[in-house]
Amino acid sequence: MDFSLSPELVELRERTRSFIADEIIPFERDPRVTSHGPNEDLRRELVSLAKKAGLLTPHASKELGGLGLNHIAKAVVFEEAGYSTLGPTALNIHAPDEGNIHLMEEVATPAQKERWLRPQVEGQIRSCFAMTEPSPGAGSDPSMLSTTAVKHGSDYVLNGTKWFITGADGASYAIIMARMEDGSATMFLTDMDKPGIHLERNMDAMDACFTGGHGVLRFENLRIPQEDVLGEIGKGFRYAQIRLAPARLTHCMRWLGQARRAHDIALAYAAQRQAFGKPLAEHEGVGFMLADNDMDLQTARLHIWHTAWLLDRGEKGNYESSRAKVVCSEASWRVVDRAVQVLGGQGVTTETIVMRIFMDMRAFRIYDGPSEVHRWSMARKLVEQSHRK
Repeated sequence: MDFSLSPELVELRERTRSFIADEIIPFERDPRVTSHGPNEDLRRELVSLAKKAGLLTPHASKELGGLGLNHIAKAVVFEEAGYSTLGPTALNIHAPDEGNIHLMEEVATPAQKERWLRPQVEGQIRSCFAMTEPSPGAGSDPSMLSTTAVKHGSDYVLNGTKWFITGADGASYAIIMARMEDGSATMFLTDMDKPGIHLERNMDAMDACFTGGHGVLRFENLRIPQEDVLGEIGKGFRYAQIRLAPARLTHCMRWLGQARRAHDIALAYAAQRQAFGKPLAEHEGVGFMLADNDMDLQTARLHIWHTAWLLDRGEKGNYESSRAKVVCSEASWRVVDRAVQVLGGQGVTTETIVMRIFMDMRAFRIYDGPSEVHRWSMARKLVEQSHRK
């Protein structure tokens, strides 16, 4: 693996870094950042800035107006975007839209792409991905999917409840995972203003970085025509893997930027804040935390880059993306937790952005599969490998 970056990618990294610092970070205290994420008005303003800078939706194909970044390039650019809590929103690379854009490019028909994907890449609309359900439905175990899809003439009729649906409030369209009569799963596309879709409520959550927050959706006799099936009937779980492996990794990329921001703030504070006759950074306990932060940041970055390299080589990278998800989510959490400790009182107040990062970051160890589920999956694959030797 060659760790050198092309001159073009270095230029893009520096351009993204400057854009985030100069154009986006000043918005972090904007009153339009609500407890359920930046509102739609703020999102559109940020998107317009990124479009003007030539940085909007960089992971989308050039045919659709993106930059066509490969996975390694995404690792570099997404980390820079993640340096601000609003950076992923501005570049249109936030969850769930980033993963949905990737999935739609891979699976959607030309007509579906023109109807939903193109305006999404242009930042005009948002989407949501409706898979998670209340108990006894699907959560970490997708085989427990309980939302049903029944064929009725040329349509499919969906019934069920989903929750923790990020961005549901204000989304223009949804990708819904539902169980067929034969027990298989299928993905369906639908406009969110159709009869039969009910946004029951928005859930109060620790994080406030996703536009639309996290909603509870109820589908009541929702009719979806055959032409709005995403991909093939019965292949929903297969398509979920197309979406989830890269999406796990892009989560790691964005949150690495957040962790680096928290570390930089703590480092600057420790270098100038005096205590017991010298700067905090010269006290061994604080210095060790800063050194540990640097090691965790580098470890996370190497896992991201290695997995991205495998994906760019055409490998599935399912095992490696699970490993990266666990390593990065836990390493980034440790970095932010130490940053709070170094900052002391400032770390638990809004005097700096670190408190907000801390609250947002905790969910990363749960999103896209809890650490325990990934460890369990990895362990099974390790045992299978040992039996084949």
